[in-house]
Amino acid sequence: MPSFDPYERGCPSRDLLDHIGSKWAVLVLGELGRNGTSRFGHLRQALAGVSEKMLTQTLRTLERDGLVSRTVYPEVPPHVEYELTALGQTLREPLKALTEWSVLHIEEVITAREEYDDRTERTR
Repeated sequence: MPSFDPYERGCPSRDLLDHIGSKWAVLVLGELGRNGTSRFGHLRQALAGVSEKMLTQTLRTLERDGLVSRTVYPEVPPHVEYELTALGQTLREPLKALTEWSVLHIEEVITAREEYDDRTERTR
C-alpha cells in the first residue's frame, strides 16, 4: 500500500486537497450536504456569485474525484441532478466543522485583517 503525504511534491493527496479546499468546492459540497440532490440551476442560485463556467468546472472536478454523482434524465430539455456520493458524504462533517469555525471566528479575523492593513499602510 503506497504512503501518501500531501507535503510531498507530486503527491496525489495534495491535488485532492486543492480540489476539496477550493472556495466553490467547499460551497458546492456544503449545499449538496445540506439539501441533498440538486439541479444545476438550484446550485447556481444557492451559491451567489458563482459563474456558470466555474460551477460547471467545480462539479466536473468533484465528479471526477468521486465525490459528486451526476444523473441525466432523458427529457427535453435534459434534466440533470447532482448529489453527494458515499465518498462525498464522508466530507460533510469536516466541512461543516470548517464552516462553523469560519462563522464563529470571522469577527476576530476581520479585526486581525484591519490591524494588519493598518500596520502595513504605516510602513509604506
